[in-house]
Amino acid sequence: MERALPARHLGGRASIRPRGTSPLNAEDTARTARLLQAIAEAQPPFFRLLGAKIVEASRDRVVAELVVRDELGNRNGVIHGGAATFLNLPEGAGTTTIESKTNFFAAVALGDTLRAECTPLHRGRTTMVWQTRITRGDGKLAAIVTQTQLVMRKDGPTAV
Repeated sequence: MERALPARHLGGRASIRPRGTSPLNAEDTARTARLLQAIAEAQPPFFRLLGAKIVEASRDRVVAELVVRDELGNRNGVIHGGAATFLNLPEGAGTTTIESKTNFFAAVALGDTLRAECTPLHRGRTTMVWQTRITRGDGKLAAIVTQTQLVMRKDGPTAV
Protein backbone atom coordinates (compact mmCIF):
# COMPACT_ATOMS: atom_id res chain seq x y z
CA MET A 1 0.00 0.00 0.00
CA GLU A 2 1.19 3.49 -0.77
CA ARG A 3 2.18 5.85 2.01
CA ALA A 4 -0.65 8.04 3.36
CA LEU A 5 -0.61 11.75 2.66
CA PRO A 6 0.74 13.77 5.59
CA ALA A 7 -1.93 15.69 7.51
CA ARG A 8 -0.40 19.03 6.44
CA HIS A 9 -1.50 18.27 2.86
CA LEU A 10 -5.08 17.82 4.03
CA GLY A 11 -5.57 21.04 5.94
CA GLY A 12 -4.50 19.49 9.23
CA ARG A 13 -6.82 16.49 8.99
CA ALA A 14 -5.24 13.12 9.67
CA SER A 15 -5.44 10.67 6.80
CA ILE A 16 -5.27 6.95 6.34
CA ARG A 17 -5.96 7.45 2.63
CA PRO A 18 -3.20 6.14 0.36
CA ARG A 19 -1.91 8.44 -2.36
CA GLY A 20 -3.81 8.30 -5.61
CA THR A 21 -7.11 7.17 -4.09
CA SER A 22 -10.50 8.85 -4.07
CA PRO A 23 -10.75 12.41 -2.69
CA LEU A 24 -12.18 13.08 0.76
CA ASN A 25 -14.47 16.04 0.12
CA ALA A 26 -15.82 18.46 -2.51
CA GLU A 27 -12.69 20.65 -2.35
CA ASP A 28 -10.48 17.63 -3.00
CA THR A 29 -12.80 16.55 -5.83
CA ALA A 30 -12.53 19.97 -7.49
CA ARG A 31 -8.74 19.99 -7.10
CA THR A 32 -8.52 16.49 -8.61
CA ALA A 33 -10.75 17.49 -11.52
CA ARG A 34 -8.53 20.53 -12.23
CA LEU A 35 -5.40 18.35 -12.12
CA LEU A 36 -6.89 15.77 -14.48
CA GLN A 37 -8.02 18.52 -16.86
CA ALA A 38 -4.56 20.15 -16.87
CA ILE A 39 -2.86 16.81 -17.56
CA ALA A 40 -5.35 15.97 -20.31
CA GLU A 41 -4.82 19.37 -21.99
CA ALA A 42 -1.03 18.89 -21.86
CA GLN A 43 -1.17 15.65 -23.85
CA PRO A 44 0.08 15.64 -27.43
CA PRO A 45 -2.40 15.60 -30.34
CA PHE A 46 -1.79 11.86 -30.89
CA PHE A 47 -3.18 11.09 -27.41
CA ARG A 48 -6.36 13.02 -28.21
CA LEU A 49 -6.59 11.48 -31.69
CA LEU A 50 -6.64 8.03 -30.11
CA GLY A 51 -9.50 9.10 -27.85
CA ALA A 52 -7.63 8.26 -24.66
CA LYS A 53 -8.83 9.72 -21.37
CA ILE A 54 -6.88 10.39 -18.15
CA VAL A 55 -8.87 8.84 -15.29
CA GLU A 56 -6.41 9.15 -12.37
CA ALA A 57 -3.31 11.22 -11.78
CA SER A 58 -0.81 11.79 -9.00
CA ARG A 59 2.92 12.46 -8.86
CA ASP A 60 3.65 8.73 -8.79
CA ARG A 61 0.95 7.36 -11.07
CA VAL A 62 -1.07 8.29 -14.13
CA VAL A 63 -3.89 6.09 -15.37
CA ALA A 64 -5.59 6.42 -18.75
CA GLU A 65 -8.27 4.45 -20.53
CA LEU A 66 -8.88 3.91 -24.21
CA VAL A 67 -11.81 2.26 -25.96
CA VAL A 68 -10.38 0.11 -28.74
CA ARG A 69 -12.21 1.36 -31.85
CA ASP A 70 -12.07 -0.13 -35.36
CA GLU A 71 -9.65 2.63 -36.45
CA LEU A 72 -7.14 1.44 -33.86
CA GLY A 73 -7.29 -2.23 -34.82
CA ASN A 74 -5.16 -4.43 -36.99
CA ARG A 75 -6.30 -7.03 -39.54
CA ASN A 76 -6.77 -9.59 -36.73
CA GLY A 77 -9.49 -7.58 -34.98
CA VAL A 78 -7.37 -6.49 -32.02
CA ILE A 79 -5.61 -3.24 -31.11
CA HIS A 80 -2.56 -2.37 -33.21
CA GLY A 81 0.65 -2.59 -31.14
CA GLY A 82 1.58 1.02 -31.88
CA ALA A 83 -1.75 2.27 -30.56
CA ALA A 84 -1.38 0.17 -27.41
CA THR A 85 1.75 2.04 -26.32
CA PHE A 86 0.11 5.48 -26.26
CA LEU A 87 0.61 6.42 -22.61
CA ASN A 88 3.77 8.50 -22.42
CA LEU A 89 3.12 10.75 -19.45
CA PRO A 90 6.14 11.24 -17.24
CA GLU A 91 5.97 14.76 -15.85
CA GLY A 92 3.86 15.87 -18.84
CA ALA A 93 5.66 18.18 -21.28
CA GLY A 94 9.39 18.51 -20.90
CA THR A 95 10.54 15.01 -21.81
CA THR A 96 11.20 13.07 -24.97
CA THR A 97 11.43 9.32 -25.39
CA ILE A 98 14.94 8.01 -26.04
CA GLU A 99 14.14 4.30 -25.61
CA SER A 100 10.92 2.31 -25.57
CA LYS A 101 10.44 -1.42 -25.08
CA THR A 102 7.11 -3.23 -25.15
CA ASN A 103 6.33 -6.81 -24.14
CA PHE A 104 2.92 -8.02 -25.37
CA PHE A 105 1.19 -10.77 -23.41
CA ALA A 106 -2.42 -10.77 -24.62
CA ALA A 107 -4.45 -9.16 -27.39
CA VAL A 108 -7.03 -6.45 -26.65
CA ALA A 109 -10.10 -6.96 -28.82
CA LEU A 110 -11.98 -4.23 -30.67
CA GLY A 111 -14.68 -2.78 -28.41
CA ASP A 112 -12.73 -3.58 -25.23
CA THR A 113 -11.43 -0.84 -22.93
CA LEU A 114 -7.68 -0.75 -22.44
CA ARG A 115 -6.37 0.63 -19.12
CA ALA A 116 -2.81 1.94 -18.90
CA GLU A 117 -1.12 2.67 -15.55
CA CYS A 118 2.16 4.57 -15.77
CA THR A 119 4.54 4.64 -12.78
CA PRO A 120 8.14 5.81 -12.33
CA LEU A 121 10.98 3.33 -11.96
CA HIS A 122 13.70 6.01 -11.84
CA ARG A 123 13.62 9.81 -11.65
CA GLY A 124 16.97 11.36 -12.39
CA ARG A 125 18.09 14.86 -13.18
CA THR A 126 18.69 14.09 -16.87
CA THR A 127 16.67 10.93 -17.50
CA MET A 128 13.62 9.16 -16.13
CA VAL A 129 12.41 5.59 -16.62
CA TRP A 130 8.69 4.86 -16.54
CA GLN A 131 6.74 1.62 -16.76
CA THR A 132 3.24 1.34 -18.16
CA ARG A 133 1.12 -1.71 -17.38
CA ILE A 134 -1.62 -2.18 -19.96
CA THR A 135 -4.59 -4.32 -18.99
CA ARG A 136 -7.74 -5.39 -20.80
CA GLY A 137 -11.27 -4.81 -19.56
CA ASP A 138 -11.26 -8.22 -17.85
CA GLY A 139 -8.12 -7.21 -15.89
CA LYS A 140 -5.74 -9.52 -17.79
CA LEU A 141 -2.27 -8.06 -18.41
CA ALA A 142 -1.94 -7.22 -22.12
CA ALA A 143 1.45 -5.47 -22.22
CA ILE A 144 4.22 -3.82 -20.24
CA VAL A 145 5.96 -0.79 -21.72
CA THR A 146 9.23 0.54 -20.31
CA GLN A 147 10.38 3.94 -21.55
CA THR A 148 13.45 6.02 -20.88
CA GLN A 149 12.79 9.75 -21.09
CA LEU A 150 15.32 12.52 -21.63
CA VAL A 151 14.42 15.49 -19.42
CA MET A 152 14.13 18.63 -21.55
CA ARG A 153 14.87 22.18 -20.41
CA LYS A 154 13.43 25.28 -22.04
CA ASP A 155 16.82 26.00 -23.62
CA GLY A 156 17.23 22.44 -24.95
CA PRO A 157 17.89 18.93 -23.68
CA THR A 158 20.04 18.42 -20.64
CA ALA A 159 23.46 16.89 -21.14
CA VAL A 160 23.48 13.16 -20.52
